[in-house]
Amino acid sequence: MVCPSGCDRGGRHLLQFIIILAAWEAGSGQLEAKHGTFVGRIAQDLGLELAELVQRLFRVASKDRGDLLEVNLQNGILFVNSRIDREQLCGRSAECSIHLEVIVDRPLQVFHVEVEVKDMNDNPPVFPATQKNLFITESRLLDSRFPLEGASDADIGENALLTYRLSPNEYFSLDVPTKDEQVKPLGLVLRKPLDREEAPELHLLLMATDGGKPELTGTVQLLITVLDANDNAPVFDRTLYKVKLPENVPNGTLVIKLNASDSDEGLNGDIIYSFSSDVSPDIKSKFHIDPISGEITVIGLIDFEESKAHKIRVEATDKGFQPLAGHCTVLVEVVDANDNAPQLTVTSLSLPISENAQPGTVITLISVVDLDFGANARVTCSLTPQVPFKLVSTFKNYYSLVLDGALDRETVSVYDLVVTARDGGSPSLWATASVSVEVADVNDNAPAFAQPEYTVFVKENNPPGCHIFTVSARDADAQENARVSYSLELRVGVYALQPLDHEELELLRFQVSARDAGVPPLGSNVTLQVFVLDENDNAPALLAPRGGSGVGLVNEVVSRSVGAGHVVAKVRAVDADSGYNAWLSYELQQAVGGARSPFRVGLYTGEISTTRALEEADSSRQHLVVLVKDHGEPALTATATVLVSLVESGHAAKASSRAFEGGVAQEAALVDVNVYLIIAICAVSSLLVLTLLLYTALRCSAPPSEGACGPGKPRLVCSSAVGSWSHSQQRRQRVCSGEGPPKTDLIAFSPSLPQGPTSADNVSHN
Repeated sequence: MVCPSGCDRGGRHLLQFIIILAAWEAGSGQLEAKHGTFVGRIAQDLGLELAELVQRLFRVASKDRGDLLEVNLQNGILFVNSRIDREQLCGRSAECSIHLEVIVDRPLQVFHVEVEVKDMNDNPPVFPATQKNLFITESRLLDSRFPLEGASDADIGENALLTYRLSPNEYFSLDVPTKDEQVKPLGLVLRKPLDREEAPELHLLLMATDGGKPELTGTVQLLITVLDANDNAPVFDRTLYKVKLPENVPNGTLVIKLNASDSDEGLNGDIIYSFSSDVSPDIKSKFHIDPISGEITVIGLIDFEESKAHKIRVEATDKGFQPLAGHCTVLVEVVDANDNAPQLTVTSLSLPISENAQPGTVITLISVVDLDFGANARVTCSLTPQVPFKLVSTFKNYYSLVLDGALDRETVSVYDLVVTARDGGSPSLWATASVSVEVADVNDNAPAFAQPEYTVFVKENNPPGCHIFTVSARDADAQENARVSYSLELRVGVYALQPLDHEELELLRFQVSARDAGVPPLGSNVTLQVFVLDENDNAPALLAPRGGSGVGLVNEVVSRSVGAGHVVAKVRAVDADSGYNAWLSYELQQAVGGARSPFRVGLYTGEISTTRALEEADSSRQHLVVLVKDHGEPALTATATVLVSLVESGHAAKASSRAFEGGVAQEAALVDVNVYLIIAICAVSSLLVLTLLLYTALRCSAPPSEGACGPGKPRLVCSSAVGSWSHSQQRRQRVCSGEGPPKTDLIAFSPSLPQGPTSADNVSHN
């Protein structure tokens, strides 16, 4: 039968090849099918091209028949590979065939082929023995019947249909039962009275001929000894007893109790029961007959699968001087019991199966066999658990496991299935087989970042090559499909190529791409924005003073007549940092010698004023040193020197009038600058506090990430809540994104793999 796996059951056709065993050597007497015997053009009958046989891995498999048949892959001919003996193959079964599975790959197809083996007359009739001894008294009546064991023929049909002939003689004729009397034994019928004195022994030849062409024969010598005495032989109630016996009955089970009677008296009427001498050893190993009671009991295993019936020849013999015997036949029909569980065989074909395989794809072949009979051998198969697979019956007890739904390896990577075969017996027996179906991956998942955007804070002045942050992308696929650029679990480290400067760049925004190694590759992007945090890396810078001789040196002329609180001079300084790092304070250094100075300096204004009215005792040349200090940690400082000359009021007026024009304008501008700086620092502080709160909330809701430079756990560092008093108003916000001109400040790569050639996919430009 030719039927690819998964085909329509209604469209099956039977492909049969018939092997007729013939005689290859005339007169040899041995009939066999030799190696190389032509059977059929199997490739042509299956519709396959000869050129495809090797490429598609054409092969023939037979479960229990070994290598009896083989296919020539060059011409597609099925031939006999080793001698075929039908009797050894199928015994006396009326039908005999060899079931083949023809399997081709690319694409997978399975064909079922049955090769019918026809019987040939290669077995002659065989009698149980070459000689049969009969003891018959001369007083036996005419037409008395004496049973004989017939011949057996291992062939079937006409080849096993036997005819018997008896050698010519005047005493006996042959009684051959008809077809309706097959259980009745063959027998000799007495046609002429015996006379021991005339003929004490008779030698006859019984010949059996089968119906084959050519016919074969078998013979047995009959030696008849003529006895005196005993007038009556024992007689059974019936010549044939039929008994039904369940298989697997325990030893000692009674089969039947026979009863025979003898009309004689005394010893001539006493009966002994026994099996006939020609009973096979198999019968004697399974049954026992009690010689006195005639009870037949079980002593061995009764197995329906071994033999469906047992024919027992029994004889009853009296104890006369010349004993006489009567015969009967007991036909024991064995009743099948459900004592064999189904047997499952799983053949893996297409494993693992791709997760994008279409429904209907054949995965494995499953065959089931039950050695019982009838309903006990009627097997049904089921599949557990409820999965995207199903069983499809293809031929008799053959099934295909096929895909019945969509697969997703990321959801389920392996299915552990259980196939259960259950017979129709009562109670039913079952067997199970486990099938593990592995799902192969396809590249159907792109790498995925945990967040669409990451915000990172990093201190300025980082060392070159310092690690800033790590982002992770995960790919749900496997193997190459999950190998994202340079590792199975992508971890991209961002490193700075040069130190970052908060005063030059406050925000860097760019994208990181992740791409797997599948075919075709899949990818995704994530946005990374890096805030550069300020460090106290700029010392206060002094501005050129009004009327001074240089930066950090102020010359002032003051009249001795001024009172307390008079502003003498003002020290001006700025800091390029921001926040607390740019907040400046002013201190007046202690005068040399420890003398109490009549001047003080404003802590945050830098204004130098008198603390009291000047006195004649005060030195006319005051040397003041002002320390300008920011609020960073550690604080950075600068010093300004103020030289104050004390003069009488007339001289002071002249000096003051020369500097009045430029001084008034600068004083007014400095006051405005201070007001703006106070407003700016409040705004910057509020903005930074809001940014820190938002970032803290995002960090709590997202997986922890790495950042910052230097050893130890990264620490979030934010700008001060206080802006620069002197410089914040003049600074501009500078943000770097991918839209501006390229600048190689940062590089992204994975430190876990060897660094390859730099490309546009793993380098972010500023």
